[in-house]
This record gives sequence, C-alpha cells and structure tokens, in this order.
Amino acid sequence: MCPLQPGLAAGAPQYRKHAGRDPGADGPAPHPRDRGWYTASLQPTHAPRKHALRVLDMTGLLDDGVEQDPGTMSMWDCTAAVARTCIAQQQGGTAEPGLAPIPVEVRVDLRVNRASYAFLREALRSSVGSPLRLCCRDLRAEDLPMRNTVALLQLLDAGCLRRVDLRFNNLGLRGLSVIIPHVARFQHLASLRLHYVHGDSRQPSVDGEDNFRYFLAQMGRFTCLRELSMGSSLLSGRLDQLLSTLQSPLESLELAFCALLPEDLRFLARSPHAVHLKKLDLSGNDLSGSQLEPFQGLLQAAAATLLHLELTECQLADTQLLATLPVLTRCSSLRYLGLYGNPLSMAGLKELLRDSVVQAELRTVVHPFPVDCYEGLPWPPPASVLLEASINEEKFARVEAELHQLLLASGRAHVLWTTDIYGRLAADYFSL
Repeated sequence: MCPLQPGLAAGAPQYRKHAGRDPGADGPAPHPRDRGWYTASLQPTHAPRKHALRVLDMTGLLDDGVEQDPGTMSMWDCTAAVARTCIAQQQGGTAEPGLAPIPVEVRVDLRVNRASYAFLREALRSSVGSPLRLCCRDLRAEDLPMRNTVALLQLLDAGCLRRVDLRFNNLGLRGLSVIIPHVARFQHLASLRLHYVHGDSRQPSVDGEDNFRYFLAQMGRFTCLRELSMGSSLLSGRLDQLLSTLQSPLESLELAFCALLPEDLRFLARSPHAVHLKKLDLSGNDLSGSQLEPFQGLLQAAAATLLHLELTECQLADTQLLATLPVLTRCSSLRYLGLYGNPLSMAGLKELLRDSVVQAELRTVVHPFPVDCYEGLPWPPPASVLLEASINEEKFARVEAELHQLLLASGRAHVLWTTDIYGRLAADYFSL
C-alpha cells in the first residue's frame, strides 16, 4: 500500500504565508489570487542528486469548514496550486543541457467539481511523463457528470489512491454500474464514499436489477476496503447482498437515509463487520419501532470497538433512548454521539448524561433542542418540524445551564454537549 502520510519529506521547500506583503520581503507582491495560500516551488531540481527533493507530500490538508484556519491551505487551494504548477511545467519547463531533471513525486488530495474539471484533467495529463508526477491519495468529486468522473479515474495512479469520494452526482444505479469498474481497479482503495448518488436497489425493472447485481459483483473486487458510505441510497432489504460481497470487514459504515428495515439491522449485527466497526452512521433511518430491537443488537455487537455513533433524525424519543441506554453505555470506547433531530425531552437528556458518566472516552455529544423548549409541538413531531420550528430561547438557556451544572457535578466538564451540528468537522475514518 502506498505510504501516504501527511507531512513533508525531508528537504522539502519551506512555505511562506502570503498575509498581504511583508514590507521587508524581497521580490514582487503575491498575486491577489494567492493571498491566504502557502506557496512553494515545485520545479524539478538540478541540484546534486544526493540533496535533491524527490517526494513532496501535501496530503492531509483540512477541507474548507468552520474550523478551517483562514491562514492555511485548504483542499481546494492545494488542488488549484498543484494543477497550475503541473501545467506550467509542461508548457514552459526546460532542462539544462546535458542534465535530466530529477523527478519529483507530488502527493496530494484532489477536490474537483464541474467548474474545475477541465483544469484538473489537463494537469493530470501534463504530469504523465513529466518530472512532476502527481500521486493522488484522496479524490473528492462533487456534482460531476458520469463521463467526467470516469475520465479522471482513468488518469489516476492505481498504486496511490486510498479514497474515492463522489458527492451529489445523482448517478443512480445505472451510473454506479458504469463508474464502479473504474473504481475497482484501485486495489489499495480503503475508503469508498458515495454521497447522494441516489442508487435505489428496490427498482423493480429488469435493468435496475441487472445494474444492482453488476454493482455488487464489482464491489467484490475490493480487497482493502475499510470504509463504505452509501448515504441516501435506498437499500431496504438488500444490505445483506451488499455487505456479503465484500472481502474484508468494514471499520466505518455510513448508511444515512437508506430506508433500512429490521432485517437489514439484524444482518449487520450478525455479520463479521459489526465487531470491527469504529464508525457507524444510521442517520435518517427510523429506529423507533420494529427497528429498535435489532438496532440494540447491533450496538451490542459493536460495543467493544465503536468510537463514533451518528443517529441524527432517527425518531428516537425518551422511551426508545432509555430502553437503549443499557447497551449504549457498554460502548466503553465511544468518543462521539450524535443525536440531533430526535424528539428528546430534558428529562431524557439528563438521564443520558448521568448514565454516560461510565463512558470515560466520551468527548462530544451533539444533542437536539429538547421538546420542552418548543411551543405547540405536534406529537410525534416530524423531523422537519424539529429542524425548522422556533424554540423558546429562555427555556433553552435554562436547559443549557442545567446540563452544564450536571457535567460539573459529575466531573465531566471536559465533555462537550452541544446542539451545533455545523461547528465541528465530522470525524474522518482515517483519523479515528
């Protein structure tokens, strides 16, 4: 597997922040486009070979988000900067007579959408046979047509890629069946994230069934896959077929808004994946009725390894939460619990806080606004009402104060209890 760890190789160039222009700095001021970016010379070197830069690792840069430091380079910035340099090198780079430039492997995470596709494709083509060789570790493609996604995948080095992240592409099963063989050629792929591709395995048509079977066959080619995200793909009653094709147990599984049935959760609880799960996202699946018992069985199976549990908008009221607490608190390594968008009362939250004292590793609980803080709430309240209705700010201020006092009294002031679902970057599987 390609050892792509964040950081710079020895001998890598030093970065200088363009925070406006340093009055004492030599050379011209940076172009306005570059303000806030870090820049470095990526030109191949003709220095003595024992001192020459051979690898520049620019992976691990944070994506744009609330916690992004405005003075650091984001994934978007890195993609643009590296692409510009590769194209410029191909168009204008010349070697000194009698000296061949020493190749430099540039390891990067790339993010692309419709607007930047042509530019990045040109950069990847330029790096073929160039002294600057692009080695993509993580690819994130957003709102990109199927043919463009395939074209990019064909240009990537099969030995380097560890993650493919396709978002908002609305591919459907037909589109997935076209793209998946191009993804499956990356034998070291550890993470496959398919967000909002709207694959519906329940399609009754012959074409739909054929596409699903072909997709499953291609999924069986992965030998190193550890993370799978199928958010908003309707998998009702088909989860066993999907997970049974995989050659290795998963450690991260995201099944948000997948319309899971009780039999899907029962299968997952009995599968080899359950005892290896570090991250589980079941957001948007109704866990309040017949799904509750199999969900509790799944928690029991994953209790020894689970670090991150996301249950946003799962229609869990106090009754379901209190029934689940005995098994939930057995997840002794749990660090993050997401319960936003569930109809919980202040009494239910206090019970959760008291019982979770035994979970020494717990650091973050994202909880809903208690139903006590709403006015005239219908019961049971739809998730859309909980997300959009106004709350009584005075009541909620008292709730926050009481929760804070309970945390102090239990010696758990370091645990963050918050309703802010956007203020923290989601835990990445590779950082768990």
